[in-house]
Amino acid sequence: MKKLLFLFSLVLVCQAINSQEKYTPSKENLEARTWFQDAKFGLFIHWGVYSNLGDAEWVMQNQDITVDRYELLPTFFNPIDFNAQEIVEMAKKAGMKYITITTKHHDGFAMYDSKVSDYNIVKATPYGKDIFRMLEQECQKQGVKLFAYYSQLDWHHQDYFPRGWTARKTGRPEAGEWGAYLDYQNAQIKELAENYDIAGFWFDGWWDQAPEKEDWHKAVEFRIEGIDWELERTYKMIHDIDSKLLIGNNHHELPFEGEDFQMFEKDLPGKNTTGFGGADIGKLPLETCETINQSWGFNLQDDRHKSVQELISYLVKAAGNNANFLLNVGPMPNGKVQKEHIDILKAMGAWLAVYGETIYGTRQGLARADDKVISTRRGDKLYLHVLEEAGNELLIPDFDLKIKKAIYFKDKTPIKFELKKRELKLTIPEDKKEAIDTVIEITLK
Repeated sequence: MKKLLFLFSLVLVCQAINSQEKYTPSKENLEARTWFQDAKFGLFIHWGVYSNLGDAEWVMQNQDITVDRYELLPTFFNPIDFNAQEIVEMAKKAGMKYITITTKHHDGFAMYDSKVSDYNIVKATPYGKDIFRMLEQECQKQGVKLFAYYSQLDWHHQDYFPRGWTARKTGRPEAGEWGAYLDYQNAQIKELAENYDIAGFWFDGWWDQAPEKEDWHKAVEFRIEGIDWELERTYKMIHDIDSKLLIGNNHHELPFEGEDFQMFEKDLPGKNTTGFGGADIGKLPLETCETINQSWGFNLQDDRHKSVQELISYLVKAAGNNANFLLNVGPMPNGKVQKEHIDILKAMGAWLAVYGETIYGTRQGLARADDKVISTRRGDKLYLHVLEEAGNELLIPDFDLKIKKAIYFKDKTPIKFELKKRELKLTIPEDKKEAIDTVIEITLK
């Protein structure tokens, strides 16, 4: 009997310990999550010394550049035309509510004034200025939130060992202290959380710790033996500094304890058109990211730009899938954004100036959303986004809502509809169709 009581007490103690360790978001964090879900559209910026070479952000890996040669890049990185005010104004004119920028990408170079390492833009370049600080101050002035992208993998740091499947030809010694690297990583993350006014972190790199390239999207199952990222320790440190900071991690898995939003790379939530997506959708706020052309970082030869129609359609589909859209630009070595990208963002902003009410602050409308008719909802307003490729006759099954009235959003004129046996029929005359997205506003009873 005493033994049973002891075991029962031990179970209770273990449960108490586990419950203490379980992450419970603060009131401020939950409020930040709501803001994040309402924001819907953000600017992603991939920028670093790799832009000098005009071959995107993975150039160190793709060209097998050794550390000692790569370290020459900061010595002639001098983005004298970088203008934080112009960048933030560009984002605002595009209708974006937040900016996420690479504070450290896989090459290990910090784009802020890190006290942990001199391998940063202030100490290792002729430019000598903290662009992250300048963006922080400009975001404060213009009412835009700022997120810090931080790569957890590091092609430069000698203690990032054992190697993952990337950058194995950088000339680093085949030895290292994994614990020392985690301490280094956490020290940089800590200074970002403490010293900058940011809204949260966008982590990347977990997937590198699969032994082989073909297994990288299954890193949880194929983790290199002995590797532990100790994510909960990192996340707890961040939330202890500021509980409202939002944390997301691009690990292509369901969210882990301590994370505040779930991200999907180059795909809508739950989709897998890329081959590395397909993660189940959790219960946290969602975000999907995509590029304007085909590259994240500046690529001189990449002129395959997505059209305004494609990107607006993707924004609408993201909102209809309950997700934000984080759209990337890769500034040139001088700090300027390509004119083509500025023009595309400006056109998206013009569209949002008219239709933003049907995107911002909404949640997923009808559970059934296809690629032609997307729905968003706010309160008693249901918005049907009829994309350009849809026909004139719409048939929406399983419609179990009651309609008070239905109008075209743009000119507020009524649209005829028929709702019978949970099946909604609408006809859109050709002269009412918009070039990209015909929006129908339905007021529900």
